[in-house]
Amino acid sequence: MGGRLLAILLALAAVPRAQAMWLGRLDPKQLLGPWYVLAVASHERGFAVEKDVKDIEGVMVTLTPENNLKLLSSRHGLQGCNQNVVELLRRSSGWVFENPTLGVLEYRVLGTNFRDYAVVFTQLEFGEEAFSTVELYSRTETASQEALGLFSKWSEGLGFLSQQQAQLHKDLTCAQKILQTEI
Repeated sequence: MGGRLLAILLALAAVPRAQAMWLGRLDPKQLLGPWYVLAVASHERGFAVEKDVKDIEGVMVTLTPENNLKLLSSRHGLQGCNQNVVELLRRSSGWVFENPTLGVLEYRVLGTNFRDYAVVFTQLEFGEEAFSTVELYSRTETASQEALGLFSKWSEGLGFLSQQQAQLHKDLTCAQKILQTEI
C-alpha cells in the first residue's frame, strides 16, 4: 500500500498542471451542483472486465456548513439504480477531501475549467483492496474535446493502461434521477 501511494504521489507531481491545483486556487463552491460522470479510469480489480457495461453516472455535489463536500451519486446496479451519499471531510491543507472511515483516502480535483468539466482523482480502500480512480465530471451529457483530452492526459500520466479506462455508455436513466433530486 505504501509503495503504491508513493508511486501515485510521484506521478501526480510529474503530470503537468498538478501543482496549480495543489496551490489552493480551487474553491469547492465551483464544484457544487449536478454533474455527469462520463469517463472513468480505475485500478479496481475487475474494472477492465466490467467497463464495457458501465453507464453514465450522476453526482450532485453540495457543501455542508462545515465546508465538507457531500456527494449524492447514482449508478446502475444489479437491482436498478443504486444511490449513495458520502460526506467528505476537508483536510487542513488545500482543497483535498477524505473520509477514511468510508474508505475514501483522498478526493481532489486535478484539472477543471471551472464551468464545464472537472477531472477528479480518488484514492480508495475497501477491505483488502486499495485502488485509485480518475473520473471525468461534465455539466452536460457529452464531454468537450478539451475535457476528454485532459482526462486522457491525467489517466495516462497516472499510469492507467488503456484497458483501465472507459467512456461510459450513454444510458442516462440513473444519472438523471439523481440530478433531479435535491439533497
